Amino acid sequence: MESIRTDLALERTAAAPHLPGITQAQRGEFFSITEITIANDTCGAPIGKPAGRYVTLEAEALSRTSAQYAEMVQELAQEMQPFLPQKGCVFVAGLGNRAITPDALGPRVTGKILATRHFSSALTEEERAHLPDLRPVCVLAGGVLGQTGMESAELLEAVCRQIEPAMVVAVDALACAELSRLGRTIQMSDSGIAPGSGVANHRAELSQKTLGVPVLAVGVPTVVDLHTAAQSLYGKPMPSDRPNMMVTPRDIDRLIDHAGDLVACALNMALHPGMTFAQAESLG
Repeated sequence: MESIRTDLALERTAAAPHLPGITQAQRGEFFSITEITIANDTCGAPIGKPAGRYVTLEAEALSRTSAQYAEMVQELAQEMQPFLPQKGCVFVAGLGNRAITPDALGPRVTGKILATRHFSSALTEEERAHLPDLRPVCVLAGGVLGQTGMESAELLEAVCRQIEPAMVVAVDALACAELSRLGRTIQMSDSGIAPGSGVANHRAELSQKTLGVPVLAVGVPTVVDLHTAAQSLYGKPMPSDRPNMMVTPRDIDRLIDHAGDLVACALNMALHPGMTFAQAESLG
């Protein structure tokens, strides 16, 4: 199972179906939605996934130009809401390197999230009265180890100690195994995230165990392993002596822009249930 280089629980379970303690449910109107529940870490060990809920949304394209874009945003927001706490500050962390396009999803999303934690001190009571009911939200895109000299987990753990959020939402680019899911899939999970695991660049884990608060991981696959893609296309792996390579679509700039905007718009609506689609879209 470890030979499949993918962050998607859906692809891991497809390679080993009918495992005990792992269940699947299907739904969705504007997305094809698969919810996978792993009862405990022992059940998830064969597919290399910890216990938790994994919700995967698939579409023909994650595009602002889609005729059903508003409906897709609203459906994604509805899927996000059950993961979020009823109240309290939510800390949205954009993982990845904004200077490397396939890794820039996290910074792209966080750049469009409405930060509101400071409103209570920055606005007067009269000014706040004219705003919709907004929950406290804070945002950070801290960069990667090579830029900061700090693991993302170290940075986020320090912030969590200071602000004591009710939840961390970690947004990151993912790797997939199936070419058809590249840039067309969104995965959400309450099990946390190990940045870089899908591209064999394991960084410190971000989870409730390491940060002390619940973590919702949200991601879109932007790269695919060449060996895995070849196996998918031709039914056999490439020779093992070939170097490992990750490939990305040639229109990756467009993919990051559109997928990032869709995720950010939905996340703003999920964080602030009183916010309309028009209001959330205007934040972009």
